[in-house]
Formats: sequence, C-alpha cells, structure tokens
Amino acid sequence: MPDPRSLLPPNATALERAVERADAQLSAIPMVHDTLWNPWNCPAEFLPFLAWSVSVDTWDSDWPERIKRALIASSFQIQRHKGTAKSIADLVGSFGGQVQIREWWQSTPQGLPHTFELFLTISGDGGHDSSAEFVHQVVDAVNRTKPVRSHFTFTQGIQADSEVGTVAGAKAAVYRRLTMTGD
Repeated sequence: MPDPRSLLPPNATALERAVERADAQLSAIPMVHDTLWNPWNCPAEFLPFLAWSVSVDTWDSDWPERIKRALIASSFQIQRHKGTAKSIADLVGSFGGQVQIREWWQSTPQGLPHTFELFLTISGDGGHDSSAEFVHQVVDAVNRTKPVRSHFTFTQGIQADSEVGTVAGAKAAVYRRLTMTGD
C-alpha cells in the first residue's frame, strides 16, 4: 500500500519508492549551509575552502582569522569592481589598512598614462604586525586586483598609536653639610 504522504503516483516502481524513503532520511539531517557560506560564522577550519569558492586571489594560512574573514567578506565587492580604484581600496581595507590612490591624470605634472601612485598605510591591527612580508603580500594582492595595463609606484606610510604617560619617581635623600676646618 502506498504511503499517503508520498508525492509519487500510485504506479511508482519499488526503486522509486526506495529512493523517496532514502531522500526522506537525508532530509532529516540538519544542514548548516547558512553557516558555511557566511564568512563571519563559518568555522575557521573551513575558511580556506570558502575563500577558494568565492575566488579570493590571495591567501595565507598564517594570517589572523580576522583578516581571512574580512578578505572573504569583501571578495564579492572586490571581484565586482576588479580593476578599479574602489576594488583596491576594498582589498587594502580587508587587510586592515588604508590606501590613497593618485592616478596619472591627477598628478602635477601629469604622469605617464596608465600609472598611479599608491600610498599604503597598514596599521597592523587585529594581532598581525605590519612586517615587510605582510606588506609584500598586500602589494601582491593589489597587483592581482589592479588593471593589467596599469603600473604603480608604492609608498608605505606608518600608523602608530601610542599613549604618553608620566612616570615619576622620588628618592629620599639626606644631605649633610660638611664643613672643613683647617688645623
């Protein structure tokens, strides 16, 4: 007798009914697609796979988790605007940095066509030092994002946050006047 909840017609074969039962069992397994496809909720061990699936061009397993998640989250915007100044700014922003771009026609005197100057400030926030290797990785990522015909010069800025505190110490001292007498 056919199952009344079945969507199969009454003349369905035994194989079709078996496939329907197997599918019903699979449907009972909880799915976590919404978690796996969200860069902010995805378990850290799956981030490289998520990055690959959304076409992140640059990846390093030594980066802090915050940078990995930000890079994945901004990848749609970067890919959508790839080859523009906005895509470069989004890319550098996902690394925790800031960028100023001056294109050849904005320079005085005008520069060579299809060139630009990149003023990059990496703050090193998020637990990752802005080492030379890290800055090199950011510049490589910019090379993959910029227009292919364009060339750029790179200037690195420094952003340092510090606090000035006053430290004072006192040392108790006793002074005694010595008098010399000549005998």
